Amino acid sequence: MKEVMAIIRQNKVNQTKEALVNEGYPAFTCLKVLGRGKKSIDLSIIQDIVDAGEMPVSSMGEALTESSRLIPKRFFTVICEDEDVSKVVSIIIDNNQTGNPGDGKIFVIPIEESIRVRSGEKNADAF
Repeated sequence: MKEVMAIIRQNKVNQTKEALVNEGYPAFTCLKVLGRGKKSIDLSIIQDIVDAGEMPVSSMGEALTESSRLIPKRFFTVICEDEDVSKVVSIIIDNNQTGNPGDGKIFVIPIEESIRVRSGEKNADAF
C-alpha cells in the first residue's frame, strides 16, 4: 500500500474530488493548509511598483510585499494499492496542472500497516 499526498490550489478541490471518485477512488482526506513553495518573490520589482504609486498602500499591497507569506492550499491524501499509484498521481496532475508556479506537489510514501478502528481488520481489508 502507498499514501499519495498532494498539495493543490484551493480552486481545484471540487474538480479533484470528482475526478478521484469517478475513477474509483472515493476514499480520501482533504485538509485546509497554509504553506509556500521555495520560489522567492522579487521584492525589488514590487518595491518599484509601490514607489511609482501603481500599487496602493493597503492590506493587499502588504500581502504582496511580504516575502514569507503563507498561501492557503488544500492537502489531499489517498491510500491505494501499489499498482494504483501511477493512476492516482495522473488523476491529480491532470486535474491540477496549469503550467504556472503554485500548481502543487505530490509525494508518495509506503504504508506499512493499516488497521480499521471499528473492527480491527488489517491492511488491504482495512482501507
